[in-house]
Amino acid sequence: MAKQDYYQLLDLPRNATEADIKKAYRRLAMKFHPDRNPDDPDAEHHFKEAKEAYEVLADPQKRAAYDQLGHAGLQPGRAGGFSAGDAFGDIFGEMFGDIFSGGQRGRSQSFRGADLRFELELDLEQAVFGTEKTIRIPSLSECETCGGSGAAKGSSPKTCETCGGHGQVRVQQSIFTIQQPCPRCKGRGKIISNPCDTCLGQGRVRKEKSLAVTVPAGVDSGDRIRLTGEGEAGRNGGPAGDLYVEVRVREHAIFEREGANLSCEVPISFTAAALGGTVEVPTLDGEVVLKIPAETQSGRVFRVRNKGVVPVRGGSAGDLFCLVVIETPVNLQAGQKDLLRQFDSSLQQGGHKPREKTFLDGVKKFFTGALD
Repeated sequence: MAKQDYYQLLDLPRNATEADIKKAYRRLAMKFHPDRNPDDPDAEHHFKEAKEAYEVLADPQKRAAYDQLGHAGLQPGRAGGFSAGDAFGDIFGEMFGDIFSGGQRGRSQSFRGADLRFELELDLEQAVFGTEKTIRIPSLSECETCGGSGAAKGSSPKTCETCGGHGQVRVQQSIFTIQQPCPRCKGRGKIISNPCDTCLGQGRVRKEKSLAVTVPAGVDSGDRIRLTGEGEAGRNGGPAGDLYVEVRVREHAIFEREGANLSCEVPISFTAAALGGTVEVPTLDGEVVLKIPAETQSGRVFRVRNKGVVPVRGGSAGDLFCLVVIETPVNLQAGQKDLLRQFDSSLQQGGHKPREKTFLDGVKKFFTGALD
């Protein structure tokens, strides 16, 4: 029976690329794999045909011979000839080995150290103007006694005989060849017969270390400062992780921050609100004089430009917003109370309370409408 054309079998044009060939074979291999088709006697035949076609078209020399002479160019004794019984395990392992082995093919496994997180509390002034802080963090660091090798002084790790130092072994399961970490050396590729007394063969020890952290001006709660390589030490020659310092700004007694802007409440006397005046307002870099116009109402907000925060990523400074709150006098003496009553009586005529009149008119209109 004449063999089917390999290009037709893989449903490929004759100018198909190497990637196209591999993709087509992967699709047919999955479709006709015997383990996935136990009740179909023809599946194994189609599977072998696809494998044979892939073996030829994926090899440049064999493909050139096939393109020139067809199946005859693949007979033993001709250039590029091959045996259709070549080991399937290597072909299938090349195609799918990275799926089962996690990409760790043919080399010992090294592991990057874990990243660490540290929460740094700052006062508002420190966050706004920047500061230097020294922090202490617990971490897994490289053992100084053995230099991270895990072996006792005067000895060294030996190559694992099971995996030959690759850290990986091939396991045959049915027709699959799967790569997995070596069970003896746990993927390290080396065996420590005389472990270090300090780290007990781990190559890392837990200890506390001090680090200087430069906090840039303008940071805010939630910002993170990355210290590269200051996390946990890696294993088996892997790189160290990073340390992320997360900023948290404490509440301030006077100011509240929102982005680049600051806000605060400014208490003023009834007299200053009615007649006008000035009041000294604190800022993070000194005091400013705030002018209060006459007839200022409680709740009015005054804006002081460029007295906020310069953002950590640059730009102009924010503003300071001052919320005026009229302070009610306390602990009044009898004479002061009489004066206030006389003053209040004098305000009953002449439209001195516009907000109160507007409110009362609204109340009357509401109840009048309800009765109608």
